[in-house]
Amino acid sequence: MVELLGITSSMNLAPTTIAISTVIGSVLIWWVWSALNWVWLRPKSIERRLREQGLQGNSYRPFVGDIRDMVKMIKEAKAKHMDPYSNNIAPRVLPYVVHTVAKYGKNSFMWLGPKPRVFIMDPDKIKEMTTKVYEFQKPETSPLFKLLASGFANYDGDKWAKHRKIVSPAFNVEKMKMLIPIFSQSCDEMVKKLESVVSTSNGTCELDVWPFVQNVSSDVLARAGFGSSYGEGKRVFELQREMLTLTMTLFRFAFIPGYRFLPTYTNRRMKAIDKEIRTSLMVIINRRLKAMKAGEPSNNDLLGILLESNYKESEKKISGGGMSLREVVEEVKLFYLAGQEANAELLVWTLLLLSKHPEWQAKAREEVFQVFGHGKPDYDKIGQLKIVSMILQESLRLYPPVVMLSRYLRKDAKLGDLTIPAGVELIVPVSMMHQEKEFWGDDAGEFNPERFSEGVSKATNGKVCYLPFGWGPRLCIGQNFGLLEAKIAVAMILQRFSLELSPSYSHAPSFIITLQPERGAHLILHKL
Repeated sequence: MVELLGITSSMNLAPTTIAISTVIGSVLIWWVWSALNWVWLRPKSIERRLREQGLQGNSYRPFVGDIRDMVKMIKEAKAKHMDPYSNNIAPRVLPYVVHTVAKYGKNSFMWLGPKPRVFIMDPDKIKEMTTKVYEFQKPETSPLFKLLASGFANYDGDKWAKHRKIVSPAFNVEKMKMLIPIFSQSCDEMVKKLESVVSTSNGTCELDVWPFVQNVSSDVLARAGFGSSYGEGKRVFELQREMLTLTMTLFRFAFIPGYRFLPTYTNRRMKAIDKEIRTSLMVIINRRLKAMKAGEPSNNDLLGILLESNYKESEKKISGGGMSLREVVEEVKLFYLAGQEANAELLVWTLLLLSKHPEWQAKAREEVFQVFGHGKPDYDKIGQLKIVSMILQESLRLYPPVVMLSRYLRKDAKLGDLTIPAGVELIVPVSMMHQEKEFWGDDAGEFNPERFSEGVSKATNGKVCYLPFGWGPRLCIGQNFGLLEAKIAVAMILQRFSLELSPSYSHAPSFIITLQPERGAHLILHKL
């Protein structure tokens, strides 16, 4: 009887065991197939399709692609010393891109792990790519990178359109006009700090202006954005700068599946920073929402305008409503990061270029005195700063805040005469495009603001080859904010000082999300 029961039990378990084994086997087969497809079959299929259309590059190497060579070239480029008067930054900030284009031509590609990157350097293709925002979307990024900043600049489709519509009112011309006193106040405080330092050295002093420039940019953002002093936003700026540095260490691991789940110091610290930033911003936002409900004025700062715009959109049920509070926080984080970094870099590279070219510095100063005298800038006269505007445009050409633009295809798409397969990332090497002799002439690598004397369109002959703020519908929404801040800062500095490049200056443009002077910006300031 016992034996009979045992046989019966075994017979009952057999189908269950077989079913479990079948499921496990199917999962393993699916996993192996998916892994094989990800690491070999799909990349090789895309490579074949790219080569059939005349694109060239290294053959795909499993898993790592070109990453080892790329990391090696970056280290070698950083170890070299640059001529302080050279503007040829691409070999330092995009060494592997420069190498690949030199080896295979402009119609080339490289491998970031198993992901192919195709370089786009044709103005017509760039125009098409940046115009068709629903086809050519933002690349997928690791959730850890999204901790740094998300917001509408990283969204696609209808969500991007909705968020941009809500954010746009904060950056219209009339709002910018109201920010002039804030810009002037922050810049005036920076100039007074510089004067205090220079006065202790008999009117001439050598110093690194980069920290001063970062601080004034932070102060402008805190006041213009949140109606608060730099003191209230200081912690947020410090945390975002730390996160920016940590983010760069993650690039070498970005292609490793599941890396973000590992309890590394960088991963844990980034999550802790994100939590602290969100807490700080929520305090500011909730205080503002409470004031709005109490009927208090918005003070016309950018956060107030954003919250009002979002409230109005929330009332339009037919359009899907406004943004959630969490999404508002993401937009504020993006505003903090993009405004702080890009605006500070535009100003610091402009000051460095003026110190290297005293003839243009003298022209700009003469114009500033003609327009403003010794007084503070005002909105009605800022439009008269033609030479200063030309200098800023040339600075953006030679030292663009973002050295490359990228788009990603989630399905096959036509781009000019190419059919780009899904899964390909398209890269526009902006720093190379900005110094391409084909578009800018034989003096493409030289500082010559005169090329912008009749505007950007004339300087580029109508071609899409000037991209400091992107192009098309996704053109940077804060460009007017940044240019206005830079004009006021340059004008107020030139009213008080003459600038000279310090012998201790080490020219080291570095691509850390945006283009920064890795070893500072050492100038000699002479009090006028």
